[in-house]
Amino acid sequence: MEFKDYYKILGIDKSATKEEIKRQYRRLARKYHPDVNPGDKSASAKFADINEAHEVLTDDEKRKKYDALGPDWQQYADFGPNKSRNQGQYSNRNGAQYSFYEGDFDDIFGGGGGFSDFFKAIFGDTFSGFEQRESTYTKKGQDYRAELEITLEEAYTKCVRVINVNGQNLRITLDPGIKDGQTIKLKGKGGPGYKGGKNGDLYITIRIPLHPFYKRVGNDLFIGIPVSIYKALLGGNEEIDVLSGRFKIKIPPETETGTTFRLKGKGFPVYNNPGKTGDLYVTISLQIPKNLTDKEKKMIKELAGMRSFA
Repeated sequence: MEFKDYYKILGIDKSATKEEIKRQYRRLARKYHPDVNPGDKSASAKFADINEAHEVLTDDEKRKKYDALGPDWQQYADFGPNKSRNQGQYSNRNGAQYSFYEGDFDDIFGGGGGFSDFFKAIFGDTFSGFEQRESTYTKKGQDYRAELEITLEEAYTKCVRVINVNGQNLRITLDPGIKDGQTIKLKGKGGPGYKGGKNGDLYITIRIPLHPFYKRVGNDLFIGIPVSIYKALLGGNEEIDVLSGRFKIKIPPETETGTTFRLKGKGFPVYNNPGKTGDLYVTISLQIPKNLTDKEKKMIKELAGMRSFA
């Protein structure tokens, strides 16, 4: 049985914090997930290893035991001449005491339970109640994590997506106003439970790329629109298309470039608060005419001559 270096598997130092471990796990899980690498057995094996490493190193008790056993892990796993179902004590070279279970760990984990023999040899005792019948043992399934990318336009309205998780198509409805980085929980859509235990949960983190025209700050939207220099000078109405629809805004005479108009209630919907919306901020930029005719140039010169610019 091979020793598994969980720190090396995740590519982290032994001093890594729990948050650093989780962050590295999420990065590797996305890379080696079976849905991303269909039919790739090496990726599936790597995915199983990083899940097992995450299971141990994010559990304080398991990590403490793993670190304490060190090179004595094999002695711990093989301790005792008999494989009868009983518990005993093992002390490592540092004097740390651990309970052990002498028996077939597959009885406990349901024929493997997704963990390696190395894991089962060391951590079988982390589950209580070895003397009860195996049919009474239950354990919640593993939680899954995934990311889903949607557009700003999809986040503005009710968005329906179908995603595939371990061969199962799941229909997800996202309410208007969901934010970048927000995580939703789908109860019971994670890994299967052991021996009738509850399924794990699925946590989906939403990602919304930057938009080429809009900037979102909280529930407010910001957009810039070009306005002809003539309309800015003389005033008039400007039609704009925004996420909330097409409407007109009134441009007052002598409007300067950089002027911002606030349109109340035309921003982004507030998540889980129907009827509430942020505001829309429209910033004006002057559109300079190009390819002027000789006549236009002459008229502009005449206009410029009427004013003195110091």
